Amino acid sequence: MKTPRLADVDLSLAFADKESYEKALAAVQLRLLRLQIKTFDKKRRAIIVCEGRDAAGKGGAIRRMTEKIDPRGVQVWPIGPPHADEQARHYLFRFWEKVPGPGTWTIFDRSWYGRVLVERVDRFAKKPEWQRAYGEINAFEKMLSDDGVTIVKLFFHISKKEQLVRFKERQNNPYKKWKIGKDDWHNRKRWAAYDEAIDDMLRETHTKDNPWRLVSAEHKWHARVEACEMVGDALEKG
Repeated sequence: MKTPRLADVDLSLAFADKESYEKALAAVQLRLLRLQIKTFDKKRRAIIVCEGRDAAGKGGAIRRMTEKIDPRGVQVWPIGPPHADEQARHYLFRFWEKVPGPGTWTIFDRSWYGRVLVERVDRFAKKPEWQRAYGEINAFEKMLSDDGVTIVKLFFHISKKEQLVRFKERQNNPYKKWKIGKDDWHNRKRWAAYDEAIDDMLRETHTKDNPWRLVSAEHKWHARVEACEMVGDALEKG
């Protein structure tokens, strides 16, 4: 099984115009609604993991995934730094509590992969800890998939140049300024370290049952539709 790599993502993919984007989005949103109904009818469960660079468009894609479905059947969890009581437990503890119930989906905006990304790069986790985490994460996901949970893992990839454009746009937009902070600029300075950590993550946790899907996110319209289509493909397979 070929391991996906950041270098393999075609960042030029885009829609020609707004009309074609809106048509494609409407079609895939209807598809997701139908799949949500099937999930409920068959009492299945699904977890959608959204990882990616800062400002890669995860939030916008999640908004389109959930826009036309029944909100009672989906829970979105934005994941930030663990609280003090969570830090005293195994890092996977807080995610076990958020596993979906029968007939529902759970979407993670960032996830347990923080252990091998930000915690690795910023040295919140020691090297033996984040190296051990690859096996722990694979075992965690296997337990869930063996129990009937469909896991969809998406990584949103953009260029360093495009990230800077989005950072500046956020700074200058009073309705988006809250989305940009010192942590974003801090992470940007470690771009090369994140490149290495991301490719290591993809290599170590891309499995037959729970593969990674890389979203070309340089153009937001394309990213939203592609992410929804990838979710639809995985749910139909599951």
